[in-house]
Amino acid sequence: MSPKKKTTPTSAFTSLGFSKTIDALIEEVQDLYLADSIPWVVGYSGGKDSTATLQLVWLALQKLPQDKRNKPVHVISTDTLVENPIVASWVTNSLGVMERAASDQELPVEAHRLTPTVNDSFWVNLIGRGYPAPRHKFRWCTERLKINPSNTFITNVVRENGEAILVLGTRKAESTVRSGKMTKLENQRTRDHLSPNTSLPNSLVYSPIENWSNDDVWLYLMQQANPWGYENKDLLTMYQGASPDGECPLVVDTTTPSCGDSRFGCWVCTMVDQDRSMSAMIQNDDEKEWMLPLLQLRNELDVADDKHLRDFRRMSGRVQLFHDEPIHGPYTQKSREQWLEKLLKAQSWVRAHGPEKVREIELITPAELCEIRRIWVIDKHELEDSLPMIYQNATGEDYTDDTLDEHLPFGAEEMRLLRDICADDWLHFEVARALLDIERRFRHKLKRAGLYAELEGAIRKGFYKDKEDATEWARRSNSPKYALETIEADDPPLSTQPEAIR
Repeated sequence: MSPKKKTTPTSAFTSLGFSKTIDALIEEVQDLYLADSIPWVVGYSGGKDSTATLQLVWLALQKLPQDKRNKPVHVISTDTLVENPIVASWVTNSLGVMERAASDQELPVEAHRLTPTVNDSFWVNLIGRGYPAPRHKFRWCTERLKINPSNTFITNVVRENGEAILVLGTRKAESTVRSGKMTKLENQRTRDHLSPNTSLPNSLVYSPIENWSNDDVWLYLMQQANPWGYENKDLLTMYQGASPDGECPLVVDTTTPSCGDSRFGCWVCTMVDQDRSMSAMIQNDDEKEWMLPLLQLRNELDVADDKHLRDFRRMSGRVQLFHDEPIHGPYTQKSREQWLEKLLKAQSWVRAHGPEKVREIELITPAELCEIRRIWVIDKHELEDSLPMIYQNATGEDYTDDTLDEHLPFGAEEMRLLRDICADDWLHFEVARALLDIERRFRHKLKRAGLYAELEGAIRKGFYKDKEDATEWARRSNSPKYALETIEADDPPLSTQPEAIR
């Protein structure tokens, strides 16, 4: 059987030609804009599809009379705080240029850089709480870093105006799955060109380039000058640098192949086998070798078997078995401290050896460091308060935030003494440390509601002798015979026993 030939998607410009197609599309955008008073929210990532979409909207507004430009157009860009630094810099600068150009051209365009809350940020969850690096079965990052910031913004627009129209650069040619979803929603339209939004009520979706191919996008970007003054050829160069083979030809007609398969995303992403875009940038440009520490750290996060880095207990302290072996939970204290040290060292190295534009780069923000320290000391009872020392060792600078200092009657020296007393029995040390902290925090409270629950939780999490003992407890607790024996022995009801036993 002969192999199937790879078919080239039909160009959206075939029927009317390039110029007439663009003119018709701009007229369509204008008609939709003038049809009602519903504000628009344009998604902008700085990539080729969102740039082409925003250009169409921008040009449509430019060609309207001044008295017709009454409806706000919000341009939103979500910065996860762990974006590829090259792309993040590109987008941030673009938003600044865009804002000034909109003011100069008297357009109702407002640019917004959205970021996740500190509590939702990548490093607070991975280094602070100990969430393991994202996997397909535990993809905790996307909603926190990308979806929540944009949905919060859109929800606020809907709350203030009753409705919103989302203008997105989604295209059917991106994938078969995307095409199927878009076609299904297209069949549910109650207004021309506007599809329902299945995740956000009172919002509709407009995708002006839904039928464009990759080549169509590049052809448009190379033929049409960027209306807010950014250089589309620089965007092409960035895509070229992110292509593994370095090939991304200048698109001059529909017969020229494009580099539309280049993908940008978070530099810490472990949802892909390897970060090909960052690897290609480093390989294709000697000036981008400063990103090597980032790539190395990302690869260290992406290990097939990380059980040696994680606690044998779940976050609650419960031991859960799969095939008679514990399902490992969050990163251990030692692992979290090592991740922080490696991250801060990478940041220091980039600042020292990178080009001028990244000398002030923040791989982790001061607000994230402050929240990580709070989680370690307050939530996890890690009274050593190791973050300031790790920061000093990794950066050569003093950690100056003193927010938690008044909550620290114990310090690293006292905890070293306690560890010596516990004779390197880590579980015993953890329980003793937690009980000391809980007692101290409740000592001066007039109302001590919750005290016994916290004490029970600390004991429940560490009453085992070791991992093997905990595993045996879990095996026995899963045995119907053992459950019957404990009840017949007049033990306390199962509901009052530690969760690890239950």
